[in-house]
Amino acid sequence: MILNNPTYTLVGFLVVIALLFFLIAKIKWHVFMALLIPIILFALIPGVDQGEFIKAFESGFGSTVKSIAVVIVLGSVIAEALKETGGIEKITLKMIDWVGQKNMPLALTLTGFVIGLAIFSDVGYVILNPLVHSAALASGINMSVMSAGLVGSMQLTHAMVPPTPGPLAAAAILNADIGKIILFGAIATFVGSIAGWLFALIVGPRIPSPPSDEFVGQSFADKGLKLPSTLAAYTPIILPLLLIAGASVANLYMADGLFKTAFNFIGWPPVALLIGIWFAFRNTNADQKKVQNDKWIETALRNSAMIIMVTGLGGSLSAILKGTPAVDFIAQAVLNSGVPSIFLPFVLGIVGNIITGSTTVGVITSASIVAPMLTGLGLSPEAAMLAAGAGSVIIKYVNSSYFWVCTSLSRMELKPALYSYGGVTLVGGVFSMAAVYVLWIFHLI
Repeated sequence: MILNNPTYTLVGFLVVIALLFFLIAKIKWHVFMALLIPIILFALIPGVDQGEFIKAFESGFGSTVKSIAVVIVLGSVIAEALKETGGIEKITLKMIDWVGQKNMPLALTLTGFVIGLAIFSDVGYVILNPLVHSAALASGINMSVMSAGLVGSMQLTHAMVPPTPGPLAAAAILNADIGKIILFGAIATFVGSIAGWLFALIVGPRIPSPPSDEFVGQSFADKGLKLPSTLAAYTPIILPLLLIAGASVANLYMADGLFKTAFNFIGWPPVALLIGIWFAFRNTNADQKKVQNDKWIETALRNSAMIIMVTGLGGSLSAILKGTPAVDFIAQAVLNSGVPSIFLPFVLGIVGNIITGSTTVGVITSASIVAPMLTGLGLSPEAAMLAAGAGSVIIKYVNSSYFWVCTSLSRMELKPALYSYGGVTLVGGVFSMAAVYVLWIFHLI
C-alpha cells in the first residue's frame, strides 16, 4: 500500500487532478510535463511509502507502454501513407459515388467515419477541405451543412475506435480488449455520426457560412495526380480492423486449435497493422518509394512519441492511485449517488476535453483516473473506455486546435463555427454515449 490515510489520499488525489488541469489550461504547459509534475508531487504527501510509490510509477509506466507503443507507431505509419498517396481523397470520392452527389453531406459524414479510424482529425480535414468547398459551391449548400457532419464523425472515430492513438492509449491503460473496442466502438460512433449529420441538415441552413472558391483546384484529382484504386485505398484501414476484431471473435467462439492460433496471430495488433502498412505502401509511386521508408516512418515516430509518453504517465498515475484508499472511496460515492457508474468516465472525458481542448488528453486522463476503480464501479474496461471516448469529444470550441483548423479552413466566422462545430461535437458525443449506455445495459460491454 502506497498510502493508508484516506483523508490525505483523497486530498492528494484532488490536488493532483486540479494541478494537472491548471498547468495545461492556465500555464499552458505541455501535457507531458503537466502530468509528470503532479504525479511526482504526490510522493511528498505525508505518509506516502516512497519505495512503493517509485515501484508503482515504474511498473505502471512500463506495463502500459510495452503493450501499446509499437501499435501506436504502426497506426501512425498507415495514416502517413494514406495522407501522402491520395488514399483519403479516393475514399471520399468513392463514398460520394456510392451515396450520390445529391447526398453530399451524408457522403462526407460517412467518409469522416472511415478516415477517422486512421487519421488525426485535423489532418483529415486539411486534406478534404478543397473537396468540401468544391462540393458546397457546386450544390449551392453552405459550409455548415456540408462540413459539420464530416467534422463530427471524424472526431468520433478518432476518439473511440482504434487504431488511432487516443483509444489505443486508453485501452492500454484500462487493459481493454482492442477487438471488442473496435466492434462496439464502431456501433456507437456510427450512431453518433448519423446524429451529427442530421444536426447539420436541421441546424446548418440557419448558420451563415458561405463556401470559398480559393481552394478549388487544390485536391489530388484536380492536380492530375494518380489516385489509388478503391480497394487499395480502403484496405489499409479496414483490413487491420477486421483482423483485430476477428481475433476477439475467435477467442469467444472458436475451440482451441490451429485455426484459433492462426486467427490470434494475424489479429495481434502489431501483425494486423503491419499487414495494413504493406497494403498502404503498395499505393506509392516510384518517387514516393524513395522516401517511404525514411520520411513517412520518421514522421510517424515523431507524431507517436508524445502520445506514447503521456500514455505511460497515465499508466503510472493509475498504478499509484490503485495503491491508495481514494479509489474505493470515490467508487463507493458514485455507487451511493444512484447515478449509473458508466457516467463517471464519460463526465471525466468531458472535463478533460473542455479544459485541455484535446480529445486524446481527455480520453487518456479519464482512463487513467477510472482504471483503478473498475472493480468497485462494476465496469468492464471496454465500457469505461468507450464512455471516456464519448465524453472526450464534448465539446470542441476555442481552446481546441481541431476547432481552429476546421474554422479557419472552412472560412467560417467564430460565432457560426461555435454553433456548427461545437454543436455537432456535442450532439455526436451525446448520442454515441447513449449507444454505449444501451450496450452496457444489455451487458454487451
